[in-house]
Amino acid sequence: MRIIGLTGGIAAGKSTVSQRFAAHGAVVVDADQLARDAVAPGSPGLQAVRERFGNTVIAPDGSLDRPALGAVVFADPEARKALEAITHPEVWRLAQQRFDAAEAADPDAVVVYDVPLLAEAQGTRPLRFDAVVVVDAPAAVRIERLVEHRGMPRDDAERRVAAQASDADRLALADHVVDATGTLEQTLRSADEVWARLVG
Repeated sequence: MRIIGLTGGIAAGKSTVSQRFAAHGAVVVDADQLARDAVAPGSPGLQAVRERFGNTVIAPDGSLDRPALGAVVFADPEARKALEAITHPEVWRLAQQRFDAAEAADPDAVVVYDVPLLAEAQGTRPLRFDAVVVVDAPAAVRIERLVEHRGMPRDDAERRVAAQASDADRLALADHVVDATGTLEQTLRSADEVWARLVG
């Protein structure tokens, strides 16, 4: 089994590349889904979030109120670090379970770990990737995409992008880079070229 780390800033096009790799036969493990599982109702992660941030971030049905928590952590770097200290180790535990299952099903599997916050999580990941792929688009392009395609107010989009690792920090991790600056077709072509190098 080979494990490929796939990362990119918000609105870079990482999900598009992840889907393309899956179409080529990769087993994709989605860190965003694991992050939701890590704070699901009844989980130790959600209890830790409640203890740290209070009941104002818990919805009436007992689930995590993501908008309420987001409003707190995107406005306060220390709060964001506290949340990451809760969620990152739990996400990694769940990820390892998925990796083990993929290897049991196919010892030769190529597993793509789709993880937006890989640069931010440095030091909390015990696993060494066989390669890291960064989906790259400049911050200004990503802000425009958030505004135009997701309807996000510009100041919110700028805060979201600024809250993540810098483009330079992400690129410093890269063994391969998918250029997602241009059109969808150009991004897919770049993804195909990287996939060919990964499995070649």
